[in-house]
Amino acid sequence: MASILDFLDTAKGKEFIQKSSEEVNESPEKVKSALGMALPMIMSAMKKNADNPEGAENLNKELGKEKHDGSVLDKIGIGGLSDLMGEGSGILGHVLGGSQSKIASAVGSAIGMDASKVNKLLQMAAPVIMGLLGKQKRKENIDSSGGISELVGSVLGTNSSHDQSMLETFMDSDKGGKIANDVAGKIFGDKGKDKSKGLGDFFKG
Repeated sequence: MASILDFLDTAKGKEFIQKSSEEVNESPEKVKSALGMALPMIMSAMKKNADNPEGAENLNKELGKEKHDGSVLDKIGIGGLSDLMGEGSGILGHVLGGSQSKIASAVGSAIGMDASKVNKLLQMAAPVIMGLLGKQKRKENIDSSGGISELVGSVLGTNSSHDQSMLETFMDSDKGGKIANDVAGKIFGDKGKDKSKGLGDFFKG
């Protein structure tokens, strides 16, 4: 099962974790734990938006922009990631609204990291997520709202129709790196799916 968590175990994903850890002055292990908790929440909120026709249309248009063509993945190893934070803040504001601070606080509390640092991680990760989605949209020639909703579901780990293609995209961005196929299964098994459905209540709270 291909999901955003598979990306974290590619060489490019590990490079992102390392660079992020330097930005927030936390260990790579702790940063990976934070991202492992937060990224599915971001994807769940994005999926909720994409399930709405208007939201899907807006996301489709946004992913069609040149800045989300996947080139951000090539920039991860060049310099710091702080340049991504401005754009990431705008993305999160649109996707999460007022829930961003709640996610940062919940994740920070769970792993013992300051919420402000989690916020920075989310802001750096958001453009990368959009880059992965935009790259996959181009690869599969997706140009419909329904197709975008399915694509987001695949990256969340709840829709298997794009799995093989998405894994290839992760590997392509990774330039041949190996993927830990069991990562998504640990998070998005049958019990994990039940938890992901429950995230809707989290965002309403």
